[in-house]
Amino acid sequence: MVKVAKFGGSSVAGAEQFQKVRAIVEADPARKVVVVSAAGKRSSGDHKLTDLLYLCHAHLTYGVSCDDIVHTIEQRLCEIRDELGLPFDVGAEMAKLEQSLSKDMSADELVSRGEYLTSRLMADYLGYQFVDAADCVFFTYDGQVDREKTYAAIKAAYEQHGRIVIPGFYGRLPNGRIKVMTRGGSDISGALAAAAIDADVYENWTDVSGILMADPRIVKDPKPIGHITYAELRELAFMGASVLHEESVQPVKEKGIALNIRNTNCPEHPGTIIVDKIEKEERDERFLTGIAGRKNFTILTVNKRNMNASQTLRQTLEIFDRYHANVEHITLGLDSFALVTSTAALGDALYSLMGDIEKQCHPEDLRVQDGIALVAAVGRKMTFRPGISGKIFKALGEEGINIRTIAQGADELSIIVGVDNKNYEAAVQVLYDSFAG
Repeated sequence: MVKVAKFGGSSVAGAEQFQKVRAIVEADPARKVVVVSAAGKRSSGDHKLTDLLYLCHAHLTYGVSCDDIVHTIEQRLCEIRDELGLPFDVGAEMAKLEQSLSKDMSADELVSRGEYLTSRLMADYLGYQFVDAADCVFFTYDGQVDREKTYAAIKAAYEQHGRIVIPGFYGRLPNGRIKVMTRGGSDISGALAAAAIDADVYENWTDVSGILMADPRIVKDPKPIGHITYAELRELAFMGASVLHEESVQPVKEKGIALNIRNTNCPEHPGTIIVDKIEKEERDERFLTGIAGRKNFTILTVNKRNMNASQTLRQTLEIFDRYHANVEHITLGLDSFALVTSTAALGDALYSLMGDIEKQCHPEDLRVQDGIALVAAVGRKMTFRPGISGKIFKALGEEGINIRTIAQGADELSIIVGVDNKNYEAAVQVLYDSFAG
């Protein structure tokens, strides 16, 4: 058994968090590869190292001294080192960084030092070999990860040293320059490491005990999801749930590696396991895996008696495409169809778009509803349960929530209902209380 454990910024925010990480790593000898983010906030009034480094770069760009920021970063790292009694020479590393500071230094190179320095401290503390991401994570010139080269380098480092720490979030371009990933890129780094060594499990340690069934800002203390498939995860993410970025899932999904989201502050909690397929289901009556949604959509309904539905729909979609407005869902009727799109995506183009539809498709009626929220009930078990849609509609109806549109994916993983924006929170609460609470 081999595990890759990635620890996010909150998990390495200070010496106390470092101690929790070491206890987790030492509790399971299978945790042989550790991927580390830059130190995060210790409290609400604190700053992430990454944010401090971005601020430092902004100062350099405008010719303003960033000495105070550099001192703050050095002090933060020294506090961790001293509290843990580590030999790492923070001063020498910071002196090296200061010598390279100039307005010509790329933001990527400067910001990557957060992960680099945090990982150096963590490698010392764990007694693992530090492996610089610049030497094992490689990008092509178009910004894509060179998977083949990256996998080979990480695997070689692992086979040579046995237990390694790799900084997340950055790698190297073919010309040798440092490139960082998007925010949350350490999740991607961890997934790449897990795929590279064909790990059995990729553990993503953060400050929550897995993925929750609903937004905790709406539902009080929602239950965590024990097991979820990658397909369900994608549905929830698409509907706005705060889950892992798809890029951080793809490498392990392709290799069939289980992804386990865990809480550094509550390591005894099993968290959420994400797998490709769940062969044996837990025995319970809950058919919903999770509930997610987003506000501010527009529904445009086209009515035309005896229309050639495929032709008119195609023409309408081409018009939407011309205005760069993505269609989220389509509902088809005998003489009508409805398209759901993001209100923000339409912007000021709505009436121009409607004018083009009138000219090209000649509908008898063209209606617009805005202020619509979409709420998705997602669950792999819905396929095998008859009457699920009816139960959902009944639950919402009993609470006086009017349904404006309905959509269901072909794979039957989700049922999506459109309600007025003002009823969004109530709809999420009703579905949770009725089918998950």
